Amino acid sequence: MKILIAEDDEVSRRLLKKSLLRWGYEVVTTENGRDAWSILQRDDAPRLAILDWMMPEMDGTEVCRRIRQSQTSAPPYIILLTAKSSKADIVEGLVAGANDYITKPFDREELLARVRVGVTVLELQQSLAERVTDLEEALAQVRVLQGILPICSYCKQVRDDKNYWQSVERYVSKHSEAKFSHGICPQCYEAEVKPMLQEMLSKHEGDDLSVDPRVMQ
Repeated sequence: MKILIAEDDEVSRRLLKKSLLRWGYEVVTTENGRDAWSILQRDDAPRLAILDWMMPEMDGTEVCRRIRQSQTSAPPYIILLTAKSSKADIVEGLVAGANDYITKPFDREELLARVRVGVTVLELQQSLAERVTDLEEALAQVRVLQGILPICSYCKQVRDDKNYWQSVERYVSKHSEAKFSHGICPQCYEAEVKPMLQEMLSKHEGDDLSVDPRVMQ
């Protein structure tokens, strides 16, 4: 995963980059908030960003606000890096749009833990987005039959919204993705097919017309 580091202090920036590279992450660095904001607007923007609170040109909280106000389908996970440690400061950073924070001087193990949390959250978001897309595609392929469907009590044809009567098979095929295969139910076999076969056999007694009724089922 690609991670953005926006930190104007060179020593901190180097330590962050070295640690992240050692843990197997791809790293992009910048020294000010304006460049960080520009990078995060790209199509290939890093999915996770570590932003220093106090930076020249644009501070970390302002970058957070702009990101949260922008209409993006995949907003980055933001970790705010700050020397401020009071509850009021932490709340301010989170309200601005940060997902998490690390206080300076940062502990490497804490940094790794918080980055891993961010990566897990992003992976879950991606998985959820993919499932939503699959569901939307599936729903788009389904045409649902709804409402009261008038059906003739005698011939069993149904009436559509244009007052046109047609077979159930034709109506359902037209208004859904259902496909039909044909067969004969046991009741119809006994009432219709079996008498017809018996009549045929009686007319051709003596002829070799052996018929297995099961082929008709």
